[in-house]
Amino acid sequence: MAARPDQHRDARARGVGIRAAGAELRGRCRGHRGPPGIPRYRSDGRSRSSATALHPAGGRSRPRPRPPAQPGPLDHPGPVRQGHTVTGATSKPTTSARPGTTVPEMGAAEFTGDLSPDALVLGIDVGGTTMKGEITDAAGLVYAAGVLETPKGEAAFDTMVALGDQLLADLTDAQRDLVARGAVIVPGIVDIARDMAVFSSNIGWRDVVIGDRFSEPWGMPVLFEHDVTVAGWAEWRFGAGQGVDDVCVLMLGTGISGTLSVGGRLVRSGYGQVGEYGHIPVRYPNGLRCACGNIGCVETVASGASVARAYAARTGRETRGAAEVFALLDTDPDAKAVIADAVDALADGLIGVVHAVCPRLVVLGGGLAGAGAALTEPLHQAISERLRLVPAPEVVVGRFGARAGLIGAARFARYGDLL
Repeated sequence: MAARPDQHRDARARGVGIRAAGAELRGRCRGHRGPPGIPRYRSDGRSRSSATALHPAGGRSRPRPRPPAQPGPLDHPGPVRQGHTVTGATSKPTTSARPGTTVPEMGAAEFTGDLSPDALVLGIDVGGTTMKGEITDAAGLVYAAGVLETPKGEAAFDTMVALGDQLLADLTDAQRDLVARGAVIVPGIVDIARDMAVFSSNIGWRDVVIGDRFSEPWGMPVLFEHDVTVAGWAEWRFGAGQGVDDVCVLMLGTGISGTLSVGGRLVRSGYGQVGEYGHIPVRYPNGLRCACGNIGCVETVASGASVARAYAARTGRETRGAAEVFALLDTDPDAKAVIADAVDALADGLIGVVHAVCPRLVVLGGGLAGAGAALTEPLHQAISERLRLVPAPEVVVGRFGARAGLIGAARFARYGDLL
């Protein structure tokens, strides 16, 4: 059975959403890039691309070829290219990486998308407290880096522009000419089709149209996406999930969300972003009220804030966060009970996903992933205990840690797509 028009979504990460024109959609599904005369790139620098249909009944479409990637090991710095000098990139006390050094996660310049091999890219990862930015080359050499505090409301977007301006100002004129594209990733709800940051409860913006607010001052095409989508994509393609087609990435921090990759494709929807694992109700109707308005969501039990809050409610003792509760596992029965409840909530929330798509791997990122085996091993066991018909996925810690967003933003800017 042919997929309905509303089941098609542009495969590009900046995609134009659901294709309403049936004739154009059918042409795109046959591999065309649209009617003659339509340029490959839009005025804002975004590429136009063919739509991706859901798999038809009885078969699976072939996944797109992956770009080769061989990230370097995390335990030592990657090599700086011989003869490549970096001038005009000055270090600041709040930089996220030291200019003139190579970010080990980036690896060598095996694939540059549609950019020239010597092109530089600008990536900005916006968080609720701070935003981080870097300008890097294809090998991961950092030319400029910086961190600014994230203000509340729409003013945060002015600060994003200011951070990009600061990074570009740190370059020589020759280096500035090499910066070919940027990528900005933000939290909350993002509507790629309408080019809009719809809502962020933590930062406090609503319905902010992006338009040319980045591309105009920076003088280059700038891509825009959801932060967890890009961070999860980076972990899947280049990090702990590299080489595995079916992967669920779970970011565990103040909130919980993630990505899902099936058959070598990043799952998207007409709504745009997927992976709101934290808002799957697992303690309904007797659980705690979630910030989303529902009751008993995974996030109310298993997020970092919820773990710390549950321990304080159980013992009357405040902690500095979930990491401290994990540190008490071996000596404190209350800590053990709180963590066991969080693990059960995560397993209950994931079990439907596991039955539906059978991921081979669950990758944990975010702050709670720092617990390592104290989290991955009991979660794997809890998932296994709930399964009878399908195999339990391996559960591992992500490779990029807190840098997953920045690494993803740089890769996204370089490739021009979430391939």
